[in-house]
Amino acid sequence: MSDKTSSVHYINYLDLDKILDAQHPLSKVDENTNEAHEEMLFIIIHQTYELWFKQIIHEVTSIMDLFKSEKIDEENVGLIVGRVARVNKILEVLVKQLDILETMTSLDFLDFRNYLSPASGFQSHQFRKLEVMLGLKIKNRHQFGGCPYHSQFTGDKKKEILEIEESISLFDLVENWLERIPFLKMKDFNFIEKYKKAVWEMIDNEIAEINNSDVLNENDKSIRVKMIDENKKYFENVFNEQNHAKSVAEGTTKLSYKATMSALLINLYREQPILHLPYRFLRELVDMDHKIAAWRFRHVQMVEKMLGQKIGTGGSSGQGYLKKTVDQHRLFEDIANIATLMISRQYLPKLPDSIKSELGYNFTKK
Repeated sequence: MSDKTSSVHYINYLDLDKILDAQHPLSKVDENTNEAHEEMLFIIIHQTYELWFKQIIHEVTSIMDLFKSEKIDEENVGLIVGRVARVNKILEVLVKQLDILETMTSLDFLDFRNYLSPASGFQSHQFRKLEVMLGLKIKNRHQFGGCPYHSQFTGDKKKEILEIEESISLFDLVENWLERIPFLKMKDFNFIEKYKKAVWEMIDNEIAEINNSDVLNENDKSIRVKMIDENKKYFENVFNEQNHAKSVAEGTTKLSYKATMSALLINLYREQPILHLPYRFLRELVDMDHKIAAWRFRHVQMVEKMLGQKIGTGGSSGQGYLKKTVDQHRLFEDIANIATLMISRQYLPKLPDSIKSELGYNFTKK
């Protein structure tokens, strides 16, 4: 047995010498020049962002690997939920970091901004990589200066981005998972047909209650019935699988019909123990989408305070470009919009006891 013992020093384990020597303000031109005081904060904030992006990519990669399995058991769904929840906590930190950056005033920033061009946050390879991994492909992007986003990169970094662009995304994996879940047509229980019947019953009852009301006058009754008729048209369109496929082809909808119906079932029957984790996962996905959008929006607000309408250092339209990405770069809004299809518990089709006992995480292949 060896008498040698290995020890790891804090500084060496964290490679602190490299990290702490990685801040080189450009405003420090020579020995006789004083650097702009705020540039150090600017550098450290953005380096910290990149470290957090690395951790988020680490989490998303592991989530995608789990989803690539043909069988996703309860234990793995739990892992996935926990890791998406961690990503969401990190995204909250990213938003809060802007509060620190905003302690720097517009005049402070102008002390060193001229040294930054043509560098830009748009050139963050890790953030662009993360976007593509999540499912934001080039056809759905708001273009930066009329050029494809990957034109900002060269060599191996550009090659990696283009390879990810052609690869399956987290959105694709989630859609495939929802499509493969065998809950929609279970023995003696066709969810879609039962749901349709419940919706029409709900609408008929609402119209009957309006017409039988002793409080509303005839004009009010007519207005409210027309509103419900509009809702009826909405549901008729939802139930039309061909219309849904057309919306997907046109890009107004992203999630497939079958995946949408599965997500709806999970939301409606979330109280069934076997559906707790899938429901939490879908909510965490929506939260992640919202938090990324919140980070983009807070970035817009910061740019407005710092630069107003000035062109970005990388040549973009500055806040104009950022504003358009807030909504256009959402990925999981179709899952968020499931709320539109929810019905109250009184109309919810009751699951047969035999179906409750058969619900599980295993699913059939497509």
